[in-house]
Amino acid sequence: MSPGAALARIRLNPHSRAVQRDLRNATNMHRTLMRLVPDGLGGSPRQAAGLLYRLDVTDTFSTLLVQATALDPTRLPDDYGHADVKDLTPVLNALKKGLPVRYRIVVNPVKTERLSLENKGRRGKRIALTGPDADQWWARRAHQAGLHLTTALPTPVAAVHSSGDSTAVRHHLVRYDGTATVTDPDALAEAVLTGIGRAKSYGAGLLSLARSAA
Repeated sequence: MSPGAALARIRLNPHSRAVQRDLRNATNMHRTLMRLVPDGLGGSPRQAAGLLYRLDVTDTFSTLLVQATALDPTRLPDDYGHADVKDLTPVLNALKKGLPVRYRIVVNPVKTERLSLENKGRRGKRIALTGPDADQWWARRAHQAGLHLTTALPTPVAAVHSSGDSTAVRHHLVRYDGTATVTDPDALAEAVLTGIGRAKSYGAGLLSLARSAA
């Protein structure tokens, strides 16, 4: 079995200035959440920590789900929100072939532009996928992750914006909810732990699973 993980559910305080700042810019959110994982993780700390997160928004409140191999929610800014942490090991251990599950994930469906032969060796720009193209992208990724989808309901999610030293990047996001059957428990556990797709630093890739009644 792959290493375990912890999952924190943080009910955000909408009056917190830190929360308001982070919701405006995904780079700020990423920096805040990286405070929850251990220090000294080398040159790729997010990947080393297995940090993933997703923002779930309802009409009444917003919940931030944060997953990593280890989490310390006491390192959140003051008044950021109320956090509950649980061990994901029982969820991973319960994955069996043929198990029906419900799932939720926010993904960044993209494809890389094909370049002409004259541009061989160069990488084309990434193009956001929408509609049926995005649905097919998710179906392929789910299959690779050990899931056979039986239903998949897409919901557009507001794009997130991240900023570097001199540029701003817009990340196109889609949320999928539905039901599926586990076909490869090991591949699925790995997908839960490492996430699916790109833009993992900006709220994409965290796969939530729950046993389904049918």
